[in-house]
This record gives sequence, C-alpha cells and structure tokens, in this order.
Amino acid sequence: MIVEACVNSLESALNAEQAGAQRIELCAELTAGGITPSYGLIKSVREALQIPVHILIRPRSGDFTYSDKEFKTMLEDIKVCRALQADGIVSGILGENFEVDWERTQELIKHCGDCSFTFHRAFDWVKEPLETHLRLQEMGVNTILSSGQAPTAEDGIDLLDKLNQQAGHCMIMPGAGIGHDNAHLFKLKGFKAIHLSASKVIKNSDSEPSLSMQTPRLMKENEVLITDVQLLKKVIEIVN
Repeated sequence: MIVEACVNSLESALNAEQAGAQRIELCAELTAGGITPSYGLIKSVREALQIPVHILIRPRSGDFTYSDKEFKTMLEDIKVCRALQADGIVSGILGENFEVDWERTQELIKHCGDCSFTFHRAFDWVKEPLETHLRLQEMGVNTILSSGQAPTAEDGIDLLDKLNQQAGHCMIMPGAGIGHDNAHLFKLKGFKAIHLSASKVIKNSDSEPSLSMQTPRLMKENEVLITDVQLLKKVIEIVN
C-alpha cells in the first residue's frame, strides 16, 4: 500500500521520507486545506527527496470555483512544477453547481504532460460521486483523493469502498482523519493508497504574542477575499 504524506515544509518532507512514506503531496497552509506552495519550497523539496513529489495546485483557500485569472495562474504554476521535476500534480475545479468543471479539468490534465494527475478533495463536494469517478477515469485522471464525502475517511468508508470496487486505472486514495488507529481498515478493504499528514503541533515560542495575525472569521469556504477598487480608491484619495 502506498502511504502518501501531506506536508507543508522541507522539514516535514524529510521526516516523511525518513519514516518510509512512498511519496508526498507538497502544499502550503495545511490549516486552510492546503494551497499551492512557493517556488522556493518546491525546489528545495525536490532537490532534497528521493521519493516522488506531488504538488498541490490550488491558488487560494475557500471553494474550488475559479475565475479566468485564477485558472491562468494554475496553469502557470503547473509549468513551474514541471520545470522543477515534479512527479505529479494534485488539483481540481468545480462549477458553481458543485459539478466538475470538465473543460478546465481536461486542460489541467493536458498541461500536466507526463506528470501523474490527482483530482483532490473537491471530489467530496460533487453530487454524483460514482458517475463522476468514472468520467474522471475516462479523462485520464490517475488518482482521486477523497474522504467518501464525509468528515473523515473512516466515516465515509462505505462510499469509498463502492468507488474502489469500480476503480480501473483511476485509483481511489482515502484521506482525512487517517492515523495509526484506523489505517488497517483501509488495507483490509483493499485500497492501494492512503493519504495523511501524520502531523503534531510544536511550539515555536513559549511566549504568546500580544495580538493574533490570523482571521478565523474570514475562513469561509463559500467566500473569497478580493481587493475592492472603490474602497482602495477612497483611501488613496484621502492620503493624496
């Protein structure tokens, strides 16, 4: 069974390889569900690791419905990943009705070239998972990362099992809430891969800062922050 470790730093990537993970998914900001990592991080990890490195292409947190500008950024990021010798790309795009954006997904796959393509947990929002799986398989998707449309993969194991039973070359990879206490369940069900972060919390400092730089109230999956032209104009007019 392939164990894919989801990591967001060079240290975590090295730890994953040392532990025996067969490959990693590299991202940034795990607490936001993961976004595209920086050029510097991708380069550092690719140079340091011997195991395959798959890269998350997700331009922002929130939903998986992207503007034309965001989509262009995603394609450019894939070019960077290929230039840095990434082994695989992890991404996904949905329409406003929570169906796969088939045209753009095909474009992502095309831009991946020889890289493996994993459709990520945007799959857990689609309305017809069994049919969607088969169509993604026909398009050339290699892997689907899913929790079985449940909060954890263990909760969603029944749907995951159904998907796995119909899988051909498009592998179903359970992810979300997998650890040493339940990994055996997925091996018994015959899954070929699992996805987990196996992370722990470490303190960078014993001192608590006087104010927080994070804004939890803005972390909503159906909302996106964007610079407002008129609001910014007002401030510029005031100070100039």
